[in-house]
Amino acid sequence: MARNQTIYMNRKDVPARADLQKAMDQLGFKVTLDHAYAPFKISGYLPCTLDGEDAGFNIRFEEVASNLPPALASGIDGRDTAIGLSCAGDPREELAALTVCAALVKQFSAIVHEPDKDKLLSFDQLMTKAKNTQASLG
Repeated sequence: MARNQTIYMNRKDVPARADLQKAMDQLGFKVTLDHAYAPFKISGYLPCTLDGEDAGFNIRFEEVASNLPPALASGIDGRDTAIGLSCAGDPREELAALTVCAALVKQFSAIVHEPDKDKLLSFDQLMTKAKNTQASLG
């Protein structure tokens, strides 16, 4: 089952690879972003590894749509960039995507929306999901 998240943040706060990787490392998951990560330049598959195994997911950067539902528009508080993440359902991919989301929320003032359930996810909720996903890997 596909999993999707949309990250909202200000364009000026979108980190370069080294800064994002540093923030991810602080979370304790062994997820590594490939050097292909280049904000606003990459679109599509982003290779990542989790403990040396493939854990890539799809990513896309875009401007925030002007036609967001009112509740979501007020919830993102004027952020101008949307980063869409999607993974196919492999728990390694999901953990990699959740790690990126949690790092962006904690260090770069991002807000994460889960469109399938139409809810915003806090840092604590993202970390709980990531830990549960990691536990499912055995």
